[in-house]
Amino acid sequence: MWADEAALDAATRRLDEWESSIADRAARAQALSARTRALTGTARSPDRAVKVTVDATGLLVDLRLDEQTRQHPAAHTARQIVATTRAAHADLLRQLTEATTQTLGDDPAGQAIIDGHRRRLDPGQGTPDGRR
Repeated sequence: MWADEAALDAATRRLDEWESSIADRAARAQALSARTRALTGTARSPDRAVKVTVDATGLLVDLRLDEQTRQHPAAHTARQIVATTRAAHADLLRQLTEATTQTLGDDPAGQAIIDGHRRRLDPGQGTPDGRR
């Protein structure tokens, strides 16, 4: 099948390089997964009455309300919780973007991962007026 030994050696080198590239990408993907799994996003309302923490998937894992929230109508506190949760998502997205860029560099897969996080954590980002 191979015309000469040089062609066989070249094909073997290409296969070895391809295998090494795949192994490197798999190792970087595993490192990114481990790194991002531990991330949380946290934010406080401007008056510091509300503190929200979300896990690496964006789910609310902690909500702290200062006693001063009792001085405001429930609707006001609810708006603060929603806004602060969005800010915690933004904090998480910033961290996920940084971790992905540091781990994968300019790999197109990294940008696809970042875009997926952005769609999940900032669903209104693509709308004309930026509202949800």
